[in-house]
Amino acid sequence: MREISSDITFEVEANQVASVRVSRSTRLTVRCGAVWVTRSDDTADYWLEPGHTLRLRRGERLWIGAEQGTAAWVAFATPSRIGERALDWAARQAARVGFHAGDGWRTV
Repeated sequence: MREISSDITFEVEANQVASVRVSRSTRLTVRCGAVWVTRSDDTADYWLEPGHTLRLRRGERLWIGAEQGTAAWVAFATPSRIGERALDWAARQAARVGFHAGDGWRTV
């Protein structure tokens, strides 16, 4: 299992599953290929294509697999501490009123 604590891009090989633990709030962006993501404490699975993003919470675990029998590239970006707090606050406020962007971002 990899632990994500800083910006990193890595390849998810075809027919392999990568296990990741998020140590800081992070944003996952698919750079190349399609992937599926299973998150701890979430009943939904996510299918993401290049350009799609998923906001991740500190402490959660992910399982990421490449779709369609080809490798995929995913990038993790950790926002600055001030930016991270602002994003967390905005996501909580949006969730309180029932707003979800529908673009691959989901906070539960």
